[in-house]
Amino acid sequence: MAKHPRFEITTDKQGKFRFTLTATNGQVILTSQGYAGKPACKNGIESVKTNSAEDSRFERKESSNGKHFFNLLAANKQVIGTSQMYASKASMENGIASVRTNAPKAEIEDSTKG
Repeated sequence: MAKHPRFEITTDKQGKFRFTLTATNGQVILTSQGYAGKPACKNGIESVKTNSAEDSRFERKESSNGKHFFNLLAANKQVIGTSQMYASKASMENGIASVRTNAPKAEIEDSTKG
């Protein structure tokens, strides 16, 4: 059975709501910040769907250890989500392409209670 891209809503140890965007192969391609409430978390998901269409909203970065990653920014330049670390710029660009492809059609899966 083929998997679908999805946003999964979870809670962390501090009780904050977070989402991850997972590609069809099951790999996590974007992780959110912690949100105080589920409605704010769902707004963050909608923001990913909207902002991922614009390449200029992807902030490409290099960490101090030479790994590459990206942040997806909202119109106000606030970070909506952060990628994993990539060994090369090319693999980071593939990650950005994956977010752009998967985010608009991703289903929402809520793993939280209530």
